[in-house]
Amino acid sequence: MHENPSNEEIRNLLESSRTVAVVGLSDKPYRTSHAIARVLQSFGFRIFAVNPTLDAPVLGEHPYASVQEIGAPVDIVDVFRRGEKVMPVAVDAVAAGARALWMQSGVVNEEAAAYAEGHGLTVIMDRCIKVEYAALVGR
Repeated sequence: MHENPSNEEIRNLLESSRTVAVVGLSDKPYRTSHAIARVLQSFGFRIFAVNPTLDAPVLGEHPYASVQEIGAPVDIVDVFRRGEKVMPVAVDAVAAGARALWMQSGVVNEEAAAYAEGHGLTVIMDRCIKVEYAALVGR
């Protein structure tokens, strides 16, 4: 069973990261993924929009169909997909060389967590990156 890193480890990850691939980012401003990506930008992160259904920029960022397509270093892959849809994202994150796989609140997939951890990624599951950043980094 997956156990999230300590608060100190999560704080270190957030403080040392600059880029976040937001998988499942919506172009609809009322969707949670959109609101959180916007806040991450305000925290100073560069976000990458990852959603194969997008055909126009979101929050000023060109959309990608996968993390591997980004072609730039990705620190955190933040997942806004149902739990059963996370395994392909974990495989994509590993292949892209990401440092961490972050499953948002309500998103749980033990198999994907084990796969990502087994390939050296830090895994946070069922936690909101915005809430954790505000609580642990707070700037």
